[in-house]
Amino acid sequence: MALSHSNPKFFQFWFVTLIALVSATQFVSGNFYGLIDPIWGQDHMQYQDGGNILGLSLDRTSGSGFQSKFEYLFGKITMAIKLVSGNSAGTVATFYIASPGENHDEVDFEFLGNQSGSPYTLHTNLFAQGKGEKEQRFFLWFDPTADYHNYTFLWNPYQIAFLVDDIPIRVFRNHMAAGIPFPHDQPMRVHCSLWDAEAWATQGGLVKTDWSLVPFIAYYKDFIADACIPEYAPNNNCDWGSSWTSWYNEQLDVSQQYDLKWVKDNYMIYNYCTDYERTFPDGYPPECLLS
Repeated sequence: MALSHSNPKFFQFWFVTLIALVSATQFVSGNFYGLIDPIWGQDHMQYQDGGNILGLSLDRTSGSGFQSKFEYLFGKITMAIKLVSGNSAGTVATFYIASPGENHDEVDFEFLGNQSGSPYTLHTNLFAQGKGEKEQRFFLWFDPTADYHNYTFLWNPYQIAFLVDDIPIRVFRNHMAAGIPFPHDQPMRVHCSLWDAEAWATQGGLVKTDWSLVPFIAYYKDFIADACIPEYAPNNNCDWGSSWTSWYNEQLDVSQQYDLKWVKDNYMIYNYCTDYERTFPDGYPPECLLS
């Protein structure tokens, strides 16, 4: 009997075959059936286009979320997302990478919903060895609900760059030599979710979720991980340098540095490094002095 392309088992078979073929280059992309595992709210997930698109739904009973089947250690990881349209106040859609445990590493894109006619807030953060409090927030220069846009983490031993449609909006550099923690040795999975955060997400919690508008849906597609998968790497070692891939030594070129400045000058609305009224438990972040 011929396999139907709408059959999830077909895509699982296809994905395993893909991994076997590309394990040397560590390039992973394809259908969500083979790429992710639901972690909560599975009945609030909508697979479309044969699994090429995944909608995460939120209502009063539950939100939803998934994680990648594999862990990655360094790479260029991209997801195309179309956010909840209309009045999305109180909702948070996420795309982030994280390791488990108390002293975890984590790098975040969080999209804070807003009332109709008001812009989304893109909230970014980074944790290294369990320490976060590195928030930067931005408005976007487009409507993120009208179409899909690409959000990317470029993570290598030199930096972590946050990119939107290939435009850098933030860079966190490796200053381990100065004693500043940097994610470098804990493999991380990709996570995406849609959940209710009306207590704080929109204007500090002043604007609540309008539950008469449910379901809220955010759509994900084109998950690409050009990255090292430790379990497939030689000797589980991801420190193999630029001979395998271009992103390992990639840093911002002159044009991207101008783009980064343009974003900071025009669209950044909060930077923890310039919040001089804030009290940090461990003192003023030393990376802010170096950046």
